[in-house]
Amino acid sequence: MTKMINKKTNIKKANITGLLLGIAIVVLVNVIATFINTRFDLTAEKRYSLAPATRKLLKKLDDVVFFKVYLSGDLPPGFQRLSNETKEMLDEFRAYSDNIQYEFVNPSENTNDKDRNDAYRLLVERGLQPTDLRVNKKGASSQLIIFPGAMASYHGKEIPVQLLMAQLQEDPNKVLNNSIQSLEYNLASAIKNLTTAIKPRIAIIEGQGELDQMETYDLQISLSEFYNVDRVTLKNKITSLAIRLKTDSVNDVLINKYRAIIIAKPTKPFDERDKFLIDQFIMRGGKVLWLIDPVFASMDSLQKYNSTMGIPNDINLEDMLFNYGVRANVNLVQDLNALPIPVKTGLLGNQPQFDYFKWYFFPVLMPTINHPVVNGLNAIKTEFLSTLDTVAAAGVKKTILLETSPYSRTINAPALIDLEILKQQPNERMFNKGPFPVAVLLEGEFASAFLFRIPPELADNPSLGYKSKSKKTKMIIIADGDVVKNQFHYSQGYPLPLGFDQYTKQTFGNKDLALNAINFLCDDSGLISVRSRELKLRMLDTSKVAKQRFFWQLLNILLPILLISGFGIAKYRLRKRAYAAPLRKSQL
Repeated sequence: MTKMINKKTNIKKANITGLLLGIAIVVLVNVIATFINTRFDLTAEKRYSLAPATRKLLKKLDDVVFFKVYLSGDLPPGFQRLSNETKEMLDEFRAYSDNIQYEFVNPSENTNDKDRNDAYRLLVERGLQPTDLRVNKKGASSQLIIFPGAMASYHGKEIPVQLLMAQLQEDPNKVLNNSIQSLEYNLASAIKNLTTAIKPRIAIIEGQGELDQMETYDLQISLSEFYNVDRVTLKNKITSLAIRLKTDSVNDVLINKYRAIIIAKPTKPFDERDKFLIDQFIMRGGKVLWLIDPVFASMDSLQKYNSTMGIPNDINLEDMLFNYGVRANVNLVQDLNALPIPVKTGLLGNQPQFDYFKWYFFPVLMPTINHPVVNGLNAIKTEFLSTLDTVAAAGVKKTILLETSPYSRTINAPALIDLEILKQQPNERMFNKGPFPVAVLLEGEFASAFLFRIPPELADNPSLGYKSKSKKTKMIIIADGDVVKNQFHYSQGYPLPLGFDQYTKQTFGNKDLALNAINFLCDDSGLISVRSRELKLRMLDTSKVAKQRFFWQLLNILLPILLISGFGIAKYRLRKRAYAAPLRKSQL
């Protein structure tokens, strides 16, 4: 009996010692945690781990960035998930910076219709886009307006943040997943935009018949949120793209004025001197977004005569682009995945009647490549698109960014373009040559396009600062200049948002494509790389759920009860066996 009492005493002491040791360990871990900020992400794709560029950005914050998120209230399940994920992402931001604050509000909470509509109008004026849904609840259908976005503010400056990445013809679950994938980038880029004191400078090149200021109105307005945008005519002047930096040495040094330049749909040939200025801008590390039309074709002629010719567009850039690693083909793409256009089909009284037909010369591109420039973008609308080929260029990496659909073909220029094809049913067997590359990213160290072409006396001229090889840099070539051209209202003539098609009333991803391209070219922080992050979409099999619902419901109810009962019985038997033997020995 004494042995049993001693054993119980020892067990009690051991339990008390273990408890005190556990408390000491917990206290020690908490003390250490106050000095070391360590977080563990056990998800397969590291969905709760912020990118190094994001963490660096957050740690540099010197004041509060406030997010007012308009995703609250009685939301449909998908939007509720987006709201929850947004909150979790903001909480993750707060783990690295105390200067992140947020509030979730319901813009529809006001019961007065006039006040609620005024609140909606104010949000639209501030840059947030609403989503109009029809929801069924308790057998009744109702309209629900949701603003899946936020307003970010810092030091009195405020910008909108779109949280829903809308995509045409995509499954809603995939759209939601892409939106969640983009949360870190969208929120972090808003912080970067708000906290950047000095904006980088970029230039839109003029002088060779490029898109004018009104045709690129929305592009320039959108870019001006992130950059100081100039319009520059080269005029054979070295100082159009560079400035002379005085040094202690005898010779001055040329440095670029701009981080990047945009060449948007030139229609006149570049002379060799202007080409030299662009080439040397690249050699000094400058970036270029090329938006070119290898074939000239116009809808204006079609509207008058029902037919026109697509003719080669000689802009004298073929040799430069070939030297850098891309050949622009003198052809036009026809794609069954195309934008509808209005065609006059008759008269009703004195009023013309229009029907919409797919115009195969206006391909709609669906981004499918996991790259920061195009990942998760909405469909891109194009007009008279051509194809690109990559060619050998030492030290240059080529990445295809956009392709046509598999149901496409090309016709070489000169080519007849006739509206009569709209009256014919397309032979799908002839539209099976795709996909064709139409947008290419080039990265690396480029050889000058004037290597072995410039006379020695000019190459050695210090005032020119000639370089035969570039620093590490990059450029993007898109074989359609109209990608960044905004439409004009058909009756009142004012410019419309880039990517909006006034005939189909759809908004395409052209603006985001242009902004992503420039952000990628100009980004030195690596923040744009966050856009290539991919979260796996793990969806339930709805057919299996319907068939096996009762089984899984029953299993979820009974299994926990059986497990707990089994654990209790087993523990009872073990305790009975453990204490029964000493008791029998003591009785003997």
